[in-house]
Amino acid sequence: MQSDSALRLVWIYPDLLSTYGDQGNVLVLEQRARSRGFQVEVVHVRSADPVPESGDVYLIGGGEDRPQILGAERLRRDGGLNRAVQRGAALLAVCAGYQIMGTTFGGEEGQPVAGIELLDISSGRGQARAVGELVAEVDPALGVPTLTGFENHMGVTRLGPGVTPLSRTVVGTGNGDGTEGCYAGHVIGTYLHGPALARNPGLADLLLSWAVGGPLAPIDDTWYSRLREERLAAVLPR
Repeated sequence: MQSDSALRLVWIYPDLLSTYGDQGNVLVLEQRARSRGFQVEVVHVRSADPVPESGDVYLIGGGEDRPQILGAERLRRDGGLNRAVQRGAALLAVCAGYQIMGTTFGGEEGQPVAGIELLDISSGRGQARAVGELVAEVDPALGVPTLTGFENHMGVTRLGPGVTPLSRTVVGTGNGDGTEGCYAGHVIGTYLHGPALARNPGLADLLLSWAVGGPLAPIDDTWYSRLREERLAAVLPR
């Protein structure tokens, strides 16, 4: 982000991948950036449109099998998201969007479908659907508090050596191996809905700090903290 320009948030394929309220992640980022005095431009990129390469933070959400397959095909053909990330843009990919970022994921009948290879992961179908609250402890290197969210997926995701687990599960399934999500560079993938950034403002601020190139001024997190405390208290044993 250049100091004299607006922070550009790019929401990818709301017509395909916005089933579980993940567009709330865009609203949270916008609000938290504006609260700190940043000018913000929000760009909604429908699946028939090219993905602009000049964004600062890109977001993509969850969806059903067929829209996921179509979204992956169009992102591969377009190439704009890959080029933006290679340029240094930040990205949050959720659930179906997370799987798309890898090399392959499971299609409608479990068949392998090519992803866009932004993350060194591969996903397939598990034996049972993971549905419910998820709590996970974040990699300390990121400086983000315990994650809370809701998962609803059949995915099992295998992490390659090119990525680091985003967190370790305390409650829930996540990737299926005791970890939840992953990250590499300024790209974060996760199965967390809720939306993820409303429940985890520290994760939102991490993305914003990457986008602006430095630390952020503190803001009032009273309501976010109440939401986190309520959800964590409902899930974790006393």
